[in-house]
Amino acid sequence: MGTRTVTPMHTDTPPVSCNKEPPLANAPADSAAGAASYRALPPCRSEPPLAITPTASAAGATSCTALPPCRSEPPLAITPADSAAGATSCTALPLCRSEPPLANAAQCPPLLQLIWLASPALPVGGFSYSEGLEAAIDHGLVHDEASCTQWLLDQLLLTQARGDMAAMAQAVPAWQAMDTERLHALNAWVLATRESSEMRLQTEQMGRSLLDWLRNLQQASPEALQCLAALPPTYPLAYALALAITQAPLEQALQAYAFGWAENMTQAALKAVPLGQSSGQRMLSALARTIPEAVQTAQFLTDDTRQAFSPMLAILSSRHETQYSRLFRS
Repeated sequence: MGTRTVTPMHTDTPPVSCNKEPPLANAPADSAAGAASYRALPPCRSEPPLAITPTASAAGATSCTALPPCRSEPPLAITPADSAAGATSCTALPLCRSEPPLANAAQCPPLLQLIWLASPALPVGGFSYSEGLEAAIDHGLVHDEASCTQWLLDQLLLTQARGDMAAMAQAVPAWQAMDTERLHALNAWVLATRESSEMRLQTEQMGRSLLDWLRNLQQASPEALQCLAALPPTYPLAYALALAITQAPLEQALQAYAFGWAENMTQAALKAVPLGQSSGQRMLSALARTIPEAVQTAQFLTDDTRQAFSPMLAILSSRHETQYSRLFRS
């Protein structure tokens, strides 16, 4: 009879897979019988790997020490420190902290403080007022870029330079000298020259907001803050205190205030006329070129020549209080 070869049938038995146990490596290891034994390789794990470092033991052999894992504790730095045994010890380096350092905002350079005060981000609410501009638009006095630019230039030279800026030019040195009698007189003048309830509301509300800002940043001395709170504060007097803290030259301080005012009014014009961004930049450029003239006027005015006479602006501010449709506060 012939020989029959049996072919093994296909089965569903899965092949042997790699398991997670550590593989065996054929590594020579001394045993009691002196034969080569199998030693297990360590599996991949999250524990710190072993590093071979020379460590003297009782038998004089080399042992393995574990490397420290990555952690948030301060790393150890080797620094020479005398100990009882005369060895070098380890001292912990401090962690990098996320807490901000405690610093007074007045420690900033004067220029940065002026930029800060002129910024629209100053939380005093100036963006909510148009200072009569919205009423002028409603009555057709302002209707395009040219008419708006001329309106704001007149307001800068006729009301700001001769009124609020002139009062601030005298209030800054008064704050630096803590001349409380002079400060009360200037504050009373500012309140007396607000020709509508809307204008008075604006100067009082913004003055209180700036007082809160000064308290929050611990900018002024307790004596100055107490004096400002007792006036009660108007915006020109509160702003003058902030300028006095910067120790910047008076001319630059007034320029910063004027530019902040010009930027705020330009933003109001863009919303209310309305105008585009390019028009706004051209208006701001014209105002910026006129600011030095306004500052010089404010610095040379005295109590007898300082004035606030703008009857058309006062009438428009009064009408704005009952204007049917408006974007800005009244």
